[in-house]
Amino acid sequence: MSDQKRKLAVGNWKMNGLLDDLEQVTALIAAHPQPQSEMALCLPATLIAAASTLAAGSMLWIGAQDCHAAVSGAHTGDLSAAMLHDAGARYVILGHSERRGDHGETDAMVAAKGTAALAENMTAIICIGETLGEREAGRTLDVVLGQLDASVPEACQGLWNLSERLAIAYEPVWAIGTGRTPTLDQIAEVHDALRGRLVARLGPTAGPVPLLYGGSVKPANAAEIFALGNVNGALVGGASLKAADFAQIVEALNAA
Repeated sequence: MSDQKRKLAVGNWKMNGLLDDLEQVTALIAAHPQPQSEMALCLPATLIAAASTLAAGSMLWIGAQDCHAAVSGAHTGDLSAAMLHDAGARYVILGHSERRGDHGETDAMVAAKGTAALAENMTAIICIGETLGEREAGRTLDVVLGQLDASVPEACQGLWNLSERLAIAYEPVWAIGTGRTPTLDQIAEVHDALRGRLVARLGPTAGPVPLLYGGSVKPANAAEIFALGNVNGALVGGASLKAADFAQIVEALNAA
């Protein structure tokens, strides 16, 4: 099969955005009506249905920021993958460091959520990354490869269209929202190791799975990050809230 990597830019609005802010969705579609890369916005659950209506027929996909592992049941306040898919979400971020930190999510929980997302024909964006203490202790690769092994669901094994159902986002915890960014060599080292481990575990279908970088990506640094061999896109936080900023990042990915 082809080893052509999918290029994917994903915006994560986190706990930001009201209905009036959906004008940014319309502006992003207008800026990139026919992007060469895939682009998605993972929005608060309150905006998914309305944004999906706005994005219908466009090249922009709408996603969610989390899902529950169960299909339904007594889980007050949670949303299942089926509910999110029904509202229009086709992507879902899983295991973001803020979920792992604020809600105590473990690798096993992330894997269970990934299984649920795959069952609903959604693309699971699984996040992994080290803390500053882990990096300074020289444990970065041990941490991220361990998270990869334990967070990617067994349901990925044997999927012929794995590159359409899975993305991995490397987000060094110490770089998110801080303005600090690892060196290009540090990013490349992690992404190269992730590619090798994915292919070793899941086989050649993992070759085209997009590896996203997710630590303070901005228009100013996007092009140099995307020039790295195993960086196939980005998971963008604050810079995705404004269409003008996110559109520049998508443009840089298109040109990579």
